[in-house]
Amino acid sequence: QVQLVESGGGLVQPGGSLRLSCAATGSSFRIVAMGWYRQAPGKERELVALTTGGTTNYADSVKGRFTISRDNAKNTVYLQMNSLKPEDTAVYYCNAEQVTIYGPNRNYWGQGTQVTVSS
Repeated sequence: QVQLVESGGGLVQPGGSLRLSCAATGSSFRIVAMGWYRQAPGKERELVALTTGGTTNYADSVKGRFTISRDNAKNTVYLQMNSLKPEDTAVYYCNAEQVTIYGPNRNYWGQGTQVTVSS
């Protein structure tokens, strides 16, 4: 029911910046958490940033460089990425967790957007 549409990826040089957006459409009520994950070739998918209510959490590798924010009125979550490094290269996925009254919580994933940091 919930669809997450991502945008903002691309190619950037080391030290540059990108801003990712993730818009939730459909039945987007009762979403209790939204986050950004990334997966590099040959590696496990890892949590980058998470927002739950007024609390935010970041992977140690991105603290001080990335900022997650959410606009509830627009049902959109953002990831501002500054001082990008080659090791940030990955496919970035938006995630949303929704509470239900009839079963387990449901997780939804965006289609992924490629971020490449290279000279």
